[in-house]
Amino acid sequence: MTDLDQRLAALATAGQTIAYGALARDLGWRMGQLTAALERLMEEDARAEQPLRAALCEARLGGGLPARGFFEKAAALGFDTTDPVAFVAQHRDRLFRRG
Repeated sequence: MTDLDQRLAALATAGQTIAYGALARDLGWRMGQLTAALERLMEEDARAEQPLRAALCEARLGGGLPARGFFEKAAALGFDTTDPVAFVAQHRDRLFRRG
């Protein structure tokens, strides 16, 4: 399990979300590294039919939602993101219950 996996698992267990910048700082990563790693996790989660762990991230000005790139990647993976609030809530709820 990678540092990112561990951090996201801890957040899910605690029922918490995190800002991208805070997560990047916690891991000692640049934002580009974090974004690429989150997209890889989204691909893994989609293949495994698991909730998207990247849904635990929040954009700085996103009102509690992930950044636009999260929704673009989710749509490219075949998810219906037409209701972004409901989409994120569904994934977060599953992650928090699984925690």
